[in-house]
Amino acid sequence: MKILSEAEFAGLLRPGMRVFVPGSCGEPAGLIDALAAHPQAAAGVTFVQFPIPGMNTTDFSALHPTARMEVFFLSPQLQAGYAAGRIDFVPMQLRRIFDYLQRGRAFDLVWLQVAAPDRNGRYVLAPNVDFASAALANTAAVVVEINAGFRAPLTSLALPAQRIDYALHTVHALREQPAARIDAAAAAIGANVATLVRDGDCLQTGIGQIPAAVLAALSDRNDLGLHSGLIDTSVQALIQRGVMTGQAKTLDRGLHVAGAALGDTALYDWLATAPAVVFRPASHTHEVSAMRQIDNFVSINSAVEIDLYGQVNAEMIG
Repeated sequence: MKILSEAEFAGLLRPGMRVFVPGSCGEPAGLIDALAAHPQAAAGVTFVQFPIPGMNTTDFSALHPTARMEVFFLSPQLQAGYAAGRIDFVPMQLRRIFDYLQRGRAFDLVWLQVAAPDRNGRYVLAPNVDFASAALANTAAVVVEINAGFRAPLTSLALPAQRIDYALHTVHALREQPAARIDAAAAAIGANVATLVRDGDCLQTGIGQIPAAVLAALSDRNDLGLHSGLIDTSVQALIQRGVMTGQAKTLDRGLHVAGAALGDTALYDWLATAPAVVFRPASHTHEVSAMRQIDNFVSINSAVEIDLYGQVNAEMIG
């Protein structure tokens, strides 16, 4: 592992390179700041990311006229780059994104954010492992930001030192996602949806007011489970109250399975002490052969539109 300065890190980039950048709280903000200080290094580079609205706001394609992005979710901050033709939007199911990253065109660099090394000398990723293992299996080199500003989750993906080619030391908090504000309409919808959830059901939830409102209305249930792409403060509250135990799950019994954490510093600190919360890649959280093993699986997501045929639009506005 070679320890780099900001300038040396920026010097790794070359035109024609393809770089994987994690999203959500796993986004390596220190590496992004270092690149922003040397924007000419982005010339001719394609940055690949699954950005989360409100958390991941960098338009890498705006750093240099020849820089590009490839994304699997088009957040508001990327609209201008998309309209200008600098950003390629690739709509794809999360499970297929994993395969695409693992088996598609190889990366020249994979960027990751890790905590300071643990007692075994391993570097543990921030609580986001959805696509990390796919990218790691398909790259020429690995660059990590060793961030002393957060405590690693007990169960996140860990890298041995020999798996890391380059590193940059930083100290800062992880990206945070404010808790959804539940208005009266959302609370009413959440209460209605909650009537469909029974004791022992295993839940998958999405982002936004409605999933948060549903979870807030489940405080009187027993032995709920989690098998989801994310864990947030609403799920944390159910676990801490003893409502969500995972004891009725028919897969990963007693474990709360998620791909990423979306929340605040209090959530991230709690994950460092929560051995029952297990982070797994999208090849497990969104894998049909895994989900079909789970009895009483309930998926709760929001939609933008539903037509009279029951077709759901969960992707596009306007």
